[in-house]
Amino acid sequence: MKIAIINGPNLNLLGTREPSVYGSQTFEQYYEILKESFPAVELRYYQSNVEGELINELQQVGFEYDGIILNPGGYTHTSVAIGDAVAAVNAPVIEVHISNVQAREDFRKISHVSAKCKGTISGLGLAGYFLAVRYFTDNKQ
Repeated sequence: MKIAIINGPNLNLLGTREPSVYGSQTFEQYYEILKESFPAVELRYYQSNVEGELINELQQVGFEYDGIILNPGGYTHTSVAIGDAVAAVNAPVIEVHISNVQAREDFRKISHVSAKCKGTISGLGLAGYFLAVRYFTDNKQ
């Protein structure tokens, strides 16, 4: 099974950016835990702060991988194009947010991505990524 994890803007700063909201662990550290927890899964990780690069990555893996875990970061609330890219690919996508976006500012309650996804996990910290991988491994198609 092949699963791609795609993180959007500012997620490269995990561990230093607002630790009270996003925690003190870097994603690279957590990614190692994911790989150890799911040794039978081929995981691929990509992060970009650039909208078009995220769309390119979605299109590249979206026809080859069994699932995509996407945290579009701030583009969740602004990017119709990322939502369109999710709808255009064959791989099911689970949207993950580290913080509970529904408990934050009003503009964060709008997602141009969620309706195109298989599901959304929000507010459970980095554990949301683990749960998304687990969903894909438990529901092989």
